[in-house]
Amino acid sequence: MLLLLLTAVVLLAPVPRLTPTATSVPTALDPDPDPAAAVPAVGRAWPVGVRPPILRGWEPPATTYGRGHRGVDLAAPAGAPVRAVAAGRVSFAGRVAGKGVVSVELPGTGDPPLRTTYEPVRATVKKGDEVEAGEVVGTVEATGSHCTETCVHWGLRRADAYLDPLSLLPPWLLRSGPSRLLPVLGVPLPS
Repeated sequence: MLLLLLTAVVLLAPVPRLTPTATSVPTALDPDPDPAAAVPAVGRAWPVGVRPPILRGWEPPATTYGRGHRGVDLAAPAGAPVRAVAAGRVSFAGRVAGKGVVSVELPGTGDPPLRTTYEPVRATVKKGDEVEAGEVVGTVEATGSHCTETCVHWGLRRADAYLDPLSLLPPWLLRSGPSRLLPVLGVPLPS
């Protein structure tokens, strides 16, 4: 019985954050004292791969124009498909400062709604397209990244406030490590 209780506690414990959250460092870009609390875990897919390596996490700046990293860099080879994390409408697909960028507005995530961005990406969608979670919105471009290796910069904003994009993902997508089997009630444990 104790083993069953311990297993339940471990499985139901919250997943530790992989990067700082919006509540850990206040920023001048963030007029709401706790915008992360308003970020629903609506994500249903990673932007690239199954669980890509995070090359650099979200580091909110201390001031509006301060140093920081306003998104998450995910390792991905050139030409890899880039997928919408959640269902939404493409609000931008084009080039900004020589980089391919795709932005997807996520309806039902508050007012103003959340918006994800992916760069550098060669868009396969256009402004106004409706996309489903996991649908390909483009491919990783070989150039234009600020990473030392090919990557996708994944961002999240609500109006002018930058947020941690990992907060969109539910705990089951963030978990790494082996699956855990639950004991079957009524079946004796092996001796």
